Amino acid sequence: MEETISLQDIFKTIKKRFFLIVCTTIAAIVISGIISFIFLTPIYQSSTQILVNQEKVDITTLNAQDIQTNLQLINTYNVIIKSPAILSKVIDDLGLDTTPTALNSKITVNNEQNSQVVNITVQDPDPKNAVDIANKTASVFQTEIKKLMKVDNVSILTPAFLPDNPTPVKPDPWLNMAIAAVVGLMIGIGLAFLIEYFDTTIKTEQDVEDFINLPILGLISPISDKDIKNTMAEVTIRRKR
Repeated sequence: MEETISLQDIFKTIKKRFFLIVCTTIAAIVISGIISFIFLTPIYQSSTQILVNQEKVDITTLNAQDIQTNLQLINTYNVIIKSPAILSKVIDDLGLDTTPTALNSKITVNNEQNSQVVNITVQDPDPKNAVDIANKTASVFQTEIKKLMKVDNVSILTPAFLPDNPTPVKPDPWLNMAIAAVVGLMIGIGLAFLIEYFDTTIKTEQDVEDFINLPILGLISPISDKDIKNTMAEVTIRRKR
């Protein structure tokens, strides 16, 4: 016969193991907070924007054919920006102690759909380095593209800047703690049902009723050691009399 669990049984188990569930959830939140605030390195982000034109002209003179031509170049430019030919010069100009491969992992290049504006985004533990790398990558690319493709069609729209109070983009300790709370709650509930499933001991009168499937007719009150000693003393006194 299949054993079914009613909604009442579920709430009963949660109520019975409520302390375990709360402790597991709090432990997950605390561990996540400690890791996020102490052990994870803050990462800062900075971005610069460049505009790709068919040739270096005023933005207001562009027509639809020029824009379509420029859009076809952007995918190629996205690759060139992160190529060793560009990143090696960025490293040399800034005196960075890194490699083009390592620097490549810090840089993200993308553009909005049907847009000639390319975003160069840099993430680094040092906010000033993130700004310097973003600006230097854009300027080096603007210079080197003239030699590589014999065109002069890149303009810097918005250079990166260092704010007064830089805020890291990751980790997000509060988000991590919120996720940890959900995970801890799920683990706590899972442990509660697991322990309840394997716990076959009988501790209360309710456990007896559930086990024999019969109502309890009476209870025997527990007798403490002190009551036993007092009773034995009274019996001894009566016998002496």
